[in-house]
Amino acid sequence: MAGALAGLTVDVSLYPLDTIKTRLQKTHEASSFVRPRLSAIAAFRSIYAGLPSVLLGSAPSAASFFVVYDGLKRTLQPENGNPPPFLLSMPPSVVHMTAASIGEIAACAVRVPTEVVKQRAQAGLFNGSSLAAFKDILSLSKQPAGYSIMLQELYKGGGITIIREIPFTMVQFSLWEYMKNYYSMYQSFNYGREKGLVTASESAVFGSLAGAVAAGFTTPLDVLKTRIMLSRREAGDKGQRLSTMAMMRNISKQEGMRVWFSGFVPRVMWISVGGAVFLGTYQWAWNALGRWNKEDQYNGRKEGI
Repeated sequence: MAGALAGLTVDVSLYPLDTIKTRLQKTHEASSFVRPRLSAIAAFRSIYAGLPSVLLGSAPSAASFFVVYDGLKRTLQPENGNPPPFLLSMPPSVVHMTAASIGEIAACAVRVPTEVVKQRAQAGLFNGSSLAAFKDILSLSKQPAGYSIMLQELYKGGGITIIREIPFTMVQFSLWEYMKNYYSMYQSFNYGREKGLVTASESAVFGSLAGAVAAGFTTPLDVLKTRIMLSRREAGDKGQRLSTMAMMRNISKQEGMRVWFSGFVPRVMWISVGGAVFLGTYQWAWNALGRWNKEDQYNGRKEGI
């Protein structure tokens, strides 16, 4: 619940920055952002193109991540301080990176199809319509072996998304957890604060810093993911598809090395602010649920007296 709320809050509030990032990263043939002379309503629709896809996928994707992440973290590093024997020598940072990586793989199962539809709408394909982009993919099912082709198109870029998300998440969550734990110990030792307690605002600051570092580090992988997802398979298309490595070579040869950092500034801004909102909201919801559980347990004990 906490993860779903956090994910939805970030994706909706910072969506315009994500749209700008996608348009900076697409190929140069159609690189205009918003055409001049657009009305205010048309400009609003343009900058929020693809949002319906995000609304459908954001909450379950974020919830999937945190269910797996928190479950694994609690298994590998229990609160009672007695991990399984084979994990006694595993440092906390490795626990966090392992749990985050597996959590991201679970989240990508939900996120990738919505991301494909979203980015095609953001890039201006199908006049920015998520529904039209989705129908275009569904139309591939009419071909021989169509359902297999349709699923391949829905999960296009899934591999590179996982390759991007694993290092991103390892960097972001290991930094976030380290800063939280260090600051919590500092507050507990010097000011007597409850051990392990971190406020939502503190978590937001740490999440922003960790997100900015991870976002900058993984921008080249994000550019490659965007290019792969925007390359459509049309009905009747039986041509040889470029491999990921071939696409990387073509992009570097035709556009130079600078292209790998296209959208760097909006990506770092988006994920820095998003990290603050996402992990701050998550911490607030986590703390609130923890308080309610403690109150329920306390009331239950009182009734049993």
